[in-house]
Amino acid sequence: MKLSARNQFQGTITKITEGAAMAEVTVKVGNLDFVAAITEGSVKSMGLKVNDSVTVAVKATEVMIGK
Repeated sequence: MKLSARNQFQGTITKITEGAAMAEVTVKVGNLDFVAAITEGSVKSMGLKVNDSVTVAVKATEVMIGK
């Protein structure tokens, strides 16, 4: 799979929390956890499961840091 997003990370799904229409998919990348909110339909059509290897792509126009 090729994407135009430059911020891509290989990781492993550690948790899928399903809701009524959306799901939260947690992906472990090194010592970081990325959490993506995607549709239930996407989870099912992609056949996502815990322990699957996936690519996390981040395309953001703004990143904020607070203290």
